[in-house]
Amino acid sequence: MTKNDDRLFLITGATGNTGKTTVQLLLERGHRVRALVHREDDRSRQLAATGAEIVVGDLLNLYDVSSAMRGVSGAYFCYPIAPGLLDATVTFAQAATEAGVRSVVNMSQISARREAVSNQARQHWLGERLLDRTTMLTAHLRPTFFAEWISWWWGRQGDEGVLRLPFGSGRHAPVAGVDQAYVIAAILEKPEPHDRQTYPLHGPVEMDHYGIAMAVSRALGIPVTYEPISIEEFADGLASLGKPSHLIQHLSNVATDYQHGIFQGTNNLIEVIGNRSPMTVEEFVIDRRHDFDRNGSNFMPPKSS
Repeated sequence: MTKNDDRLFLITGATGNTGKTTVQLLLERGHRVRALVHREDDRSRQLAATGAEIVVGDLLNLYDVSSAMRGVSGAYFCYPIAPGLLDATVTFAQAATEAGVRSVVNMSQISARREAVSNQARQHWLGERLLDRTTMLTAHLRPTFFAEWISWWWGRQGDEGVLRLPFGSGRHAPVAGVDQAYVIAAILEKPEPHDRQTYPLHGPVEMDHYGIAMAVSRALGIPVTYEPISIEEFADGLASLGKPSHLIQHLSNVATDYQHGIFQGTNNLIEVIGNRSPMTVEEFVIDRRHDFDRNGSNFMPPKSS
C-alpha cells in the first residue's frame, strides 16, 4: 500500500491485546509504526515481520522512552495493572513533550475516578489529568472488562465449562481488544476531533455472567455455568496463584465496583469512531475457540477440589 503520509506512530504495549492489532492496522493503512516492547521474543519478531520498527525498552526508564519518541507524531500509551503507572505516565509525558509528539491515545479503564478505592483505578484518573495538562491532543479510553477476561478466568472439565468470579448479578458488555484497536488507530490517524475526550468502550450486548455463560455455551456447544464466589475467596485464590498484591487490591475493589454498576452500559463508539461492528461474546469465543480447550491462566477451582 502507498503510504498515506510520513507520520510515525509509537505503540506501547505493542504485543498486547490492543497494541498488536493497532500496529497491524496502522501498517496496513500505510503508516510507519514503532513498537515499544519489553523484550525480543516470538511476538515482537512477528510484528517486525509485518514491517514494524521494534524498540526494546521500559516505560519507567526515561532514556528508553525518550529514545523511542524520536520523530514520533502520535503515540498510544498503555500500561499494565502493575505498580508504577503514575511514574510511567510522567516519564511518557515528559519524553513526548521534549520530542514534540503531537497526540496521544491513553488506555485508562472504566473504573477510573477520583474516589476509586482501587489504587490502579485512581492512578488512571490522575494519569488522565496529567496528560490533559500537556500540549498534546489527548484522548482517554475507558473500556469495560475485556472479552478476553472470559478465557483468562475460564475453567474446563471435559465437556463442561465454568466461570467462577465475584461479580454477583452485575452486568457489562464485554469488549474485545481487537475492536478497541480500531478506535485507537482511528484516533491516532485523526486526533483533532477527539482532543480532551474520554470514551467509555463497550461491546454490543450488556449481560450478567449467567448470560455470558449461556453465550459461551452456545458458541462451544457444551454446558457452561457461572458460579458466583465471594470477593474474599477471589482474593485468596489470586494469592494462591502467586498474583502480586497490587493486582489483588485492584481486582478486589473493581469487583465491588462491578457489583455496584460501574462497569455496565453500552454505546456505539466502536462503530462511530472505529468504523467496525464490535464482536459479540459468541463471535469472540468462536474466533478464539482454542483458548477454551483448557483452563484459563487465572482459573481458580473450588477449594475442595
